[in-house]
Amino acid sequence: MAPWGTNAYACICPTTRESVLIDPAGEPDSLLEMIGDSEPIAVLLTHSHMDHTGALEEMRSRLKVPVMAHAGGTVSDVDRWLNDGDLIDVGDYALKVHYTPGHTDDIVCFAIVDDNRVIVGDAIFEGGPGHTSSPQAFQTTLQTLREIILTWPDSTVCYPGHGVSFRLGDKRADIEAFLSKDHGRFFGDATWDM
Repeated sequence: MAPWGTNAYACICPTTRESVLIDPAGEPDSLLEMIGDSEPIAVLLTHSHMDHTGALEEMRSRLKVPVMAHAGGTVSDVDRWLNDGDLIDVGDYALKVHYTPGHTDDIVCFAIVDDNRVIVGDAIFEGGPGHTSSPQAFQTTLQTLREIILTWPDSTVCYPGHGVSFRLGDKRADIEAFLSKDHGRFFGDATWDM
């Protein structure tokens, strides 16, 4: 979605047609096209950065559904605060919340239960972890990679906030090599080959 090249996602139950919209970055008309003739029940945020929430207020107004997000971000008008392990029912399916701090203090991933797909926001990309703003945040990202993301099966398909989706197993060796190195007091934009 313009102007940041952010990926927005719609998860739609094929049976009940219930849906959720994830990360309404911009282009409200395009977001409505994504939802199509489904029945939206919520707007979910992976985190509160502006490039993921640019159309939030307009979509809230148009859809008239609750907004759900993890605490600790810059969006204060949230209807349901999400915690690690929470489940969000979407028709016959459910999304499980994984708290994955590092990029921000409020970032979460949404895993489709009994499925191999996870919307990971800016927690991880095909080419590296999400941007960090301090050495402490980078260390938190490393911990998140070790203790959460790398516990997912190789078959997990990650859908990031920017760029293309990827299979976790195809990046596991690169991530493990990245984690084995001493990055000192680094923070910022990282790539797996650093």
